[in-house]
Parts: sequence; C-alpha cells; structure tokens
Amino acid sequence: MKEKLYTIELHDALQAGDECPFCWLERKLEQSAIEFVLGSSYMESDTRDATDRQGFCRKHTKMMFDYGNTLGNAWILKTRLTYVREKLKKEMQEYTPGAAPKRGLFKKKPENGNSVAEWIRGEESHCYICKRMDDTYRRMVDTFVYQVKHEPEFVDMVKASKGFCVHHFADLVEACGEGLSQKEQEQLFPVLFDQMNRELDRMQGDIDWMIEKFDYVNKDKDWKNSKDAVQRTMQKIVGGYPADPVFRDKK
Repeated sequence: MKEKLYTIELHDALQAGDECPFCWLERKLEQSAIEFVLGSSYMESDTRDATDRQGFCRKHTKMMFDYGNTLGNAWILKTRLTYVREKLKKEMQEYTPGAAPKRGLFKKKPENGNSVAEWIRGEESHCYICKRMDDTYRRMVDTFVYQVKHEPEFVDMVKASKGFCVHHFADLVEACGEGLSQKEQEQLFPVLFDQMNRELDRMQGDIDWMIEKFDYVNKDKDWKNSKDAVQRTMQKIVGGYPADPVFRDKK
C-alpha cells in the first residue's frame, strides 16, 4: 500500500470503547480540519486558493463560526466571496431567459435548463473540509482491510470493540468485499455480522429499558446502561455524536 497506513490511529479508535471507531476517527479528522483551516494556514496562498475554489458546506460553515477566530473566518470569507461574486456574475451575464444559455459550441445544455441554478448547485456540492476528511477517511478504511489481511491479531481487537455504526459498517463491508479474497471474506464476514447483530441487540435493550423507565412502576429501578441510550442509538444507526458540545477554539 503506497498511501500512509493509519494503524496506530485505528488501534486507538478500536480501544476507545466507542460505539463506532470510525465515528471516533471522523470526529478527530473533522476537528483537526477545522483547526487547520482556521489556524495560520489561512494565510498560506495554496490553502486559500483551495478554499476559494471548494468553499464549505453549510455544516462546516457553522462549525467554523462556532469555533471562533473572527479574523481567520473573515480572511477566508473575503477571498471566497470574491471568487463567488466573479463566477456568479459571469453565469448571470451569460443567462438568457427562455433561451439556451451562451455556453459555447461544445458545452452541453444544463440538465435543469437553468445554468445559473446549476452553477450554484455545483458550488454547494463540494466542501474543502469534507474533501480533506474524506481523503484521509478512505485511507483509514483501506488500513482496516490491510490489517485484516496482514495482522491476524487485529480481528481480535475488532471482536473486543463495540462494533460499528450502520453507516460506517456499509463502508467496511464494501471495502472488505473488494479488498479481501473469498477465503478471507468467509472468515471475516461472519465475525462482523455476528458482532453487528449482537451490538444492535444490546442497543435495542438499552433504548427499550429507557422507555420502560418512564413508566411510574419502574421509577425506582436502576437505569442500567440506558441513561444515554438516545444519543448512542442515534449514533449506532446514522453515525456521529448528537450530544457533543460545540467545538470551540481553546485559546
């Protein structure tokens, strides 16, 4: 594997006791990306060129605002806004209501018939932080497959964990299906599938008991492991950390 192997990070994630090690890793990647963008890097021309072109999705724009660093946000927005103004102005100038847009002989007509809307939707489809996260996340998934193939004890670490959320489980099953031999899949998939069934059963028990605790007859009974069952069940089904506090600059 030519790309970097994230073995240490993956081991740490599996040993963190989290509902999903890849949620744990993604949170670290996301926070690291926010810190990078709003650190001194925003003054570097290559980073600013990339953020000007790629922009930020709505979620990460909100996270950048919540993080703080007003000056850093202002500088990033200054040049991103310049880029958007220039490109959008050009799109609006080329648009003619009720007629095919002036987009050159070899440029295809927009699928929705409106070049301005299409350009805006295209800009909304990419995000500098999402891409930075996704590139590293994909290599981490590849590292999982690599370790299954080359480190027999790694599967024992997986068994000892709480498994994965359903969202990241799909990525792992797909990657293992593509990267492992049939024999390796026949050995691994029963382990992963049994674990998923077991962990979802555990989650079902926790969320069921939380509901039962709201019944008056159970008010004095122990909560067991159900006090945080709502946020853990949300994570197990869709991934992420709904109960996380806002991520802020510690300065």
